Amino acid sequence: MSSLPGNTPAPDLASFEMMAHAAREALPPPYGEAALAVALRVEDFAPDYILNEMEIADPLDLTGLYEGIPLTEKSVMDQPYGPDTIWLFRRAILEEWTDRGDVPLETLVAHVLVHELAHHFGWSDDDIAAIDRWWE
Repeated sequence: MSSLPGNTPAPDLASFEMMAHAAREALPPPYGEAALAVALRVEDFAPDYILNEMEIADPLDLTGLYEGIPLTEKSVMDQPYGPDTIWLFRRAILEEWTDRGDVPLETLVAHVLVHELAHHFGWSDDDIAAIDRWWE
């Protein structure tokens, strides 16, 4: 997918990253400040090792991923293996966005980001709904 319907060019990785950072900055306190500690990576597709580990055959089936230890499970005894990271996969998000056709792209990017942050924070569905009311 190099262009969207109507031959509109698809946003590039840098544009997606800007949308993700804007969504993170728009989170209310105290979530916004804590979310800054999580690294963001934007790639076209999930790397093969992730798809293999998750037993996902079609890379378009994975829009985002949280890698790390949720805050509710962290311990001072944990051995750091790298920063907690949220991955957003541009092509899968674009595919879902064009298939849905009912939400702005920035809204869908924010929705995927918040749901991956939910894994980091250990949020319940009610917590997610209070932060991300994307369905409205």
